[in-house]
Amino acid sequence: MTRRGVLGAAAVAGAVVGVGSGLAGCESGGVATPAGTHRADGTGATPAPTGVQSAATLAENAKPGATDWRITRLGAPEDIEGYTDRASARPGEPLALHVSTTAPAFTVSAYRVGWYGGAQARLVWRSQRVTGTRQAAAVIEPSTRTVRTGWRPTLALDTRDWPEGAYLLRLDAVNGSQRWVPLILRSQQAGGRVLVMHGTATWQAYNTWGGTSLYQGVNGSYGSRALKVSFDRPYADEGAEKFLVYERALVVLAERLGLPLAYTTGIDVHTDPSVLGGATAVMSLGHDEYWTPQQRKSVTKARDTGTNIAFLGANTCFRRIRVEDDGRTVVCYKTDYRDDPAYMQDRALTTTDFRSGPAADPESSMTGVFYEGYPTDAPYVVHTPDHWLFEGTGVRAGDSFAHLVGVEYDRVTPGAPTPRPIEILAHSPLVCNGNHSHSDTAYYTARSGAGVFASGTMRWVEGLMAGGRDDGGDHGMDARTAAFVTRTTENLLNAFALGPVANHRPGPKDNVQAVYG
Repeated sequence: MTRRGVLGAAAVAGAVVGVGSGLAGCESGGVATPAGTHRADGTGATPAPTGVQSAATLAENAKPGATDWRITRLGAPEDIEGYTDRASARPGEPLALHVSTTAPAFTVSAYRVGWYGGAQARLVWRSQRVTGTRQAAAVIEPSTRTVRTGWRPTLALDTRDWPEGAYLLRLDAVNGSQRWVPLILRSQQAGGRVLVMHGTATWQAYNTWGGTSLYQGVNGSYGSRALKVSFDRPYADEGAEKFLVYERALVVLAERLGLPLAYTTGIDVHTDPSVLGGATAVMSLGHDEYWTPQQRKSVTKARDTGTNIAFLGANTCFRRIRVEDDGRTVVCYKTDYRDDPAYMQDRALTTTDFRSGPAADPESSMTGVFYEGYPTDAPYVVHTPDHWLFEGTGVRAGDSFAHLVGVEYDRVTPGAPTPRPIEILAHSPLVCNGNHSHSDTAYYTARSGAGVFASGTMRWVEGLMAGGRDDGGDHGMDARTAAFVTRTTENLLNAFALGPVANHRPGPKDNVQAVYG
């Protein structure tokens, strides 16, 4: 069953300051050249402004990158695969890698993702040759259809000298097969920094390794899906698809800008929300669907105390989840929420969609936009070209960027809880499952002065790579789109890194009535 067919079944270091400038739709159902090289309308060049910069970020990205970090041969799934016993860790914390392979030996290479002169990754560490072992088959727990491996640890990773950030551990079997194991080395605190919040719960929700995910079971049906999924298993396919498609390009851009950066995951914000304290901004990335109520409460509180928030995808904070086993298990009963033990204990913690009962609390009260549907493919249409976020792009009202809206989308929905005033910056007509609607990019400010940006499309982060070697070629977005998305995102990051945006940028001009009538 397709991913949204299921939705249909659900019924819905110090800083250096630089100089410079109602559901109407279908719910039923190489990194870009630095901005300043091309204007989005293709008519010329506009220098990109410089914002707050971090000496530590600049120094790290001045180190030589690796040109050979990408996987070139997957091989069969059983050739080599693995996982870490923590999805994230602080540098130096105990961390073990669990690997199963049919090869007699393998090596592990740890690549930190960043700018690195355009290489996008730096080799931080490489293991010696490690003896390979084929580990036991996974077990599926009958009651929740959860896949767990119980593999023995293969080797310990000493990360004391590794800088914080997003990592790809590449497993290289001597037979030539390769796989990724993603890892976030998280920050203890983010005061004065832009906090990149990786969506590891969403990574795991879609992971079909071993036969089940939160979307399907071993027979491919929604009814046989898992109710709980475990991090104690590898990821399917190459091992890091969600990170590579929906997150990597934002990390590369933020590091290129030299911003003061911190790293965490949504589950870590749930476990220890103190990481949000004093952060200038929080970045929710391209596909960040699964949140706990505690994570949402903490991010909302950060907004209300002056931390800017960017939602760079669509379908954000749609699912209400619970985590168990010290964060190693993600729970979401969805339409079977009455079977969730929380249903009879604390209905506000029942794992289903945030907008659904019991205890409905639509995500739009935080994000400003309301998830509407899947699938769609449509041009992104600029509505408010004079907004400061579009500065230097050269766009005019009505300018469009093919395929930038998709495959899921959000819109400002007057009938849903929506912060006001809110300004619609792009208003993109689309058709989804035969229904006509719009995707909206929106911006509002909280009373604290924090700015909140929502792209309204799941392809925003992908758009940063459009027309390059890493775009996959599957959407048809071009280099002109990459230049537009890159410059707009630079404007966003540079402004958000300065602290509450209302203190130094114009506020939103509410135009919902003008747009929707």
